[in-house]
Amino acid sequence: MEKNYIIAGFGGQGVLFAGKIIANAFMVAGKNVTWYPCYGAEMRGGTVNCEIVVSDDEVSSVHKQGVDCVIALNQLSFDRFISKVNKGGTIICNSSLIEEAKPRADINYIFAPMTDKAIEFGNHKLANMVSLGVLSETEKELNLAILEKAVDMVLPEERKHLLKSNVQAIELGTSKQSSLV
Repeated sequence: MEKNYIIAGFGGQGVLFAGKIIANAFMVAGKNVTWYPCYGAEMRGGTVNCEIVVSDDEVSSVHKQGVDCVIALNQLSFDRFISKVNKGGTIICNSSLIEEAKPRADINYIFAPMTDKAIEFGNHKLANMVSLGVLSETEKELNLAILEKAVDMVLPEERKHLLKSNVQAIELGTSKQSSLV
């Protein structure tokens, strides 16, 4: 079975970093994965997204017509990618920066104040990690232990001291730690 994901936001939100964690987490879970980044020339402040394709078999291709799950960290990303969500798919929205609207009746919506939770935690830059906790509530393979391993794999050696705070921020996005989902 193949599943397609997009995580999108603006430059500086850690979109590509979070996408790498998602890809590595699924690899830890024994899946075949591709990760495909896409960003504008302006980087910080411009739009950034990445696609992750996960499969039990070989991954057929990236850049799919439709996706099963979108994580939108800002309004522009919500507006841009909502039409790509497959019927029955899910869009996970950072309600700190996205208006809670449901323009389509054929998809599932999860609104969670990711940036607000990250700010309460002490670092607005961790909203991307909070989003991974929310995603883990919809994807059984992405439990906290697997996500922690993936974060450890992706963090460069000089940033390993940030592992604990990243994992704590992921926990904030789970129903076990908050009422986000």
